[in-house]
Amino acid sequence: MFKIVIVIVLLLALISLASGFFFLMKDGTKSTRLLTSLTYRISLIILLILLVTYGFWSGQLVTSSPWAAIH
Repeated sequence: MFKIVIVIVLLLALISLASGFFFLMKDGTKSTRLLTSLTYRISLIILLILLVTYGFWSGQLVTSSPWAAIH
């Protein structure tokens, strides 16, 4: 369940990135939709970083890399 939330937030950030690109290419100079898209994208990425950090801290996310067991 936790991983699904992370994937959804990542997809929302990618949608915000695509909409920002669209607004950059198609809008006039007076529109604030590009700035709004950037604000949403930054907020979503901060939320994503917090979710991943909490996931590793709580043990819901674990790494299976071979070098993780080496201390």
